[in-house]
Amino acid sequence: MNAMEEPKRQHILMVSDFFYPNFGGVENHIYYLSQCLLKLGHKVVVITHAYGNRSGVRYMTGGLKVYYIPWRPFLLQNTLPTFYGTLPILRTILIRERITLVHGHQAFSTLCHEALMHARTMGYKVVFTDHSLYGFADVGSIHMNKVLQFTLADVSQAICVSHTSKENTVLRSGLPPEKVFVIPNAVDTAMFTPAPKRLSYDEIVIVVISRLVYRKGADLLVEVIPEVCRLYANVRFIVGGDGPKRVRLEEMREKHSLQDRVEMLGAVPHAQVRSVLISGHIFLNSSLTEAFCIAILEAASCGLLTVSTRVGGVPEVLPDGMIVLAEPVPNDMVCAIKKAIDMIPKIDPHSMHLRMKNLYSWHDVAKRTEIVYERALRCPDEDLLERLSRYLKCGAWAGKLFCLVMVVDFLLWRLLQMWQPSEDIEEVPDFRLSQKQHEEMHHDFSEGQGQS
Repeated sequence: MNAMEEPKRQHILMVSDFFYPNFGGVENHIYYLSQCLLKLGHKVVVITHAYGNRSGVRYMTGGLKVYYIPWRPFLLQNTLPTFYGTLPILRTILIRERITLVHGHQAFSTLCHEALMHARTMGYKVVFTDHSLYGFADVGSIHMNKVLQFTLADVSQAICVSHTSKENTVLRSGLPPEKVFVIPNAVDTAMFTPAPKRLSYDEIVIVVISRLVYRKGADLLVEVIPEVCRLYANVRFIVGGDGPKRVRLEEMREKHSLQDRVEMLGAVPHAQVRSVLISGHIFLNSSLTEAFCIAILEAASCGLLTVSTRVGGVPEVLPDGMIVLAEPVPNDMVCAIKKAIDMIPKIDPHSMHLRMKNLYSWHDVAKRTEIVYERALRCPDEDLLERLSRYLKCGAWAGKLFCLVMVVDFLLWRLLQMWQPSEDIEEVPDFRLSQKQHEEMHHDFSEGQGQS
């Protein structure tokens, strides 16, 4: 693409099981990326499964259209794999919205894998973003890696959120490294601002906001928190989040009589995360595996010094002086917290916020993603036989099985074409906001988030 040439307006379909009203890194990524792509002039539509009573078509800030298809979550917010059950509804949406490119998010999303498979059958260009790291040894990871190999065998381009994540994805999927781009997450610095006044250092407050599960290192917190409280009489912890490991933390609090020094908030709505963060001096992340970790960006944008485990892509997230890294073992984490407590008087929250504003921008993420879309759209069109040759390379038995799945998908698509021709599906008119309307809606949304 010529450097002076304006990117052509695209109709982009974002697909994932993980989206609002659920909250998390993937959900935030899809939402903020979509908002910035809308501002760049593209049309963006999101497909996810139904959440409770939320089903059908909804509009969000900036005119973002969301299809909550009538599939219910089966396990960990994922829909039950159907292979072909989503084909009719996905085909209808692709035609109705005149989609030109499909963008799937998260390797653990069933809906994402099925959508990418069907989109390629119908001749659409597809992009995949991987948000997580997976192992190679346990049974779950082995099966997930095989599914990823199947999905990415025919993907146009792929995106990872860190260089560590890229290495992991290339090894797991067998994708050529030149087809995988690294585009980090970002943070909405307008929403995550420091406290107006600097906090007193008489009492040091350490904030933890995380899902209380094994992967997020909740078991480490059970050992680290009592030791830090024993060493420092003026340290207090605020723990936000919920999950199966919450019981262990509450047992630890009872055992060591720390009820007045460890506050358990339970699940914290995203709109209230900032108000929790600005009540502390240090943000503690104890993850055992992490591709990127948006929570660290949110904490740094609020002016908190971060203490984190040195895992996955975390060392790539923040520069020195804004983070203290430790090995994921209790003794090393306690030492890192000691170091952070000594550093706190030298930290200027407002300077840190301004630095984050320059380092991480969703607009920059959207511009870089736009380049990946252009690359994907320039990929040559291929017929079924050319595509099947790639699936055959996925393994002696798996390759043949993958080919069979794709042949059946192709035949079902042709039957749908005969039963309901594309011309019989009504296309929806485009709904576009001016730049001024975008800014007004984003301002209203940010105010609403701050007040809720």
